[in-house]
Amino acid sequence: MYKLLVAISLAIFTTSCGTLNNALVGKTKIVEYYRIFDIKTNSERQSIAEAASNGLGRNVNDAKEATPIPSFSTPPDEPGRFELVNPFEGSKFAAFAAMSGGSIGFKIATCDGAVWTANAERGARVSDNLKITACLFQYKQGYHLNVYGTFMKKEGGLTQISRSMAHAAVGTPEEWTEKTFLDIVRNIRKVTGAEITFLEGQPKMGGTPWLDPYH
Repeated sequence: MYKLLVAISLAIFTTSCGTLNNALVGKTKIVEYYRIFDIKTNSERQSIAEAASNGLGRNVNDAKEATPIPSFSTPPDEPGRFELVNPFEGSKFAAFAAMSGGSIGFKIATCDGAVWTANAERGARVSDNLKITACLFQYKQGYHLNVYGTFMKKEGGLTQISRSMAHAAVGTPEEWTEKTFLDIVRNIRKVTGAEITFLEGQPKMGGTPWLDPYH
């Protein structure tokens, strides 16, 4: 019985130490989000683009936008879709990054064929360098809005307590990413009255939060 109690005590102590050690280890994770929405409306693309721009502007510090002249005379039957590419693919730098576990950080979203594009950032102090790419694709029945976001998430270490306090005050990177995405479609819906449907995304989104008012 004594040996059994000693074994149990050692197991609990080891588990506790492992948990404590893991909490003290500073970690940096690269997190990716994407959402694709279908927007049914007869509104002109300039109106949709302006509404999307104003919705995006609620949550970012800097944005570079473009409204490319479309290559089509009439909208296509099917909308386009964003693509993720690694601009350093095939280089020695990419190989080194992959060995270091950082290859995801070099992905960029491209919007070939979009009628409005935006690349935006939210400052490191509030969102761990959130970077957003938005692509608006027109097609016969309306538009598809593709939004892609990535950020560096820090966990653990001696600064975790202060980081948790900051997140409690201003929100977590995940919350800001989701809010930035949703405010774009919320403003499109508010301005145009469009029928908006969520099609796909990662991580999974429950409910219909884009129907909620701004908050």
